[in-house]
Amino acid sequence: MKQYIIRRLFVSIIVLFGVSIMLYLLGRLTPGDYVANITAGNPNITKEMQDRMREVYGLDKGIVEGYLSWLWDAIRGDFGTSFLYQKPVTEIIMRYIPITFSLAFSAMIFEILLAIPFGIIAARKQYSRTDYIIVAIAIIGISLPSFFFAAILKRVFAVGLGVLPLSGMVNARAGYTGWARIADIAKHLVLPVTVFVVTGVGSLLRYVRTNMLEVLSADYVRTARAKGVPEYKVIGKHAFRNTLIPIVTMLGIMIPGLFSGAVITEGIFSLEGLGNIAIKAVQSGDIPYLMGFNMFIAILTIIGTLISDILYAVVDPRVRYS
Repeated sequence: MKQYIIRRLFVSIIVLFGVSIMLYLLGRLTPGDYVANITAGNPNITKEMQDRMREVYGLDKGIVEGYLSWLWDAIRGDFGTSFLYQKPVTEIIMRYIPITFSLAFSAMIFEILLAIPFGIIAARKQYSRTDYIIVAIAIIGISLPSFFFAAILKRVFAVGLGVLPLSGMVNARAGYTGWARIADIAKHLVLPVTVFVVTGVGSLLRYVRTNMLEVLSADYVRTARAKGVPEYKVIGKHAFRNTLIPIVTMLGIMIPGLFSGAVITEGIFSLEGLGNIAIKAVQSGDIPYLMGFNMFIAILTIIGTLISDILYAVVDPRVRYS
């Protein structure tokens, strides 16, 4: 296992190197830059002044020279200074990651709690009315655009009923502290988490249902039922455990997916998280932050897949790494 992890970490470094090249190329080749965006429409800014500003922000370097400079700093843990916030990128990520993490982690827990039991129920009652209803709801959730569903929730629960906040993270006017502040934050997260869960749970639910159907049709399951093993043992001990490997794979992919999905959801609900800042960075051409944020997502992706591979051996004793 140790040798396998070491090999995977070595490969991960190569993958991150390739990803960083692609991200930097995309960032530099995008039309316009930070200087052009902040000086647009200002007749007092001359071309000489723009060139001087590009030199200050390091945008005067070529793509190769600029990337090598960024790479050397990144190896030493310095991902540069955000053009927009004038602060180190690592400081911004560490400051706002709790908001994005609380949103993504809460959504992932609810998705797992809903997808696994309902996926199993749908598989056990294949082609029944219950199965059709569960699958239909899952497909509707997958098909719903997050911004459209968020608009409906805001219109009903925030504007119409007035029971939930419209946007933001806290009620600044109330000035809550302690547990009252935590409860206020949780109340502000209800709608964003709901958008995450409803639009994302369908994929995992259908994945659980499909793999559960394959296991339930296996010979050893039919044999267990023929021997009179109680149904709850057939499902819980025999069938579900053998469908955990593909589910573990899906969960590993969900981790970075939730963080990247926060870009849209945080922007809709005006949450000051990493995703909302990423939207502002894209609009302004803040390359240092975009590089730091996207590399953070890339690292999460690699960690998620590595955790999935390691958990294979936990859920299935037959899996060994040599």
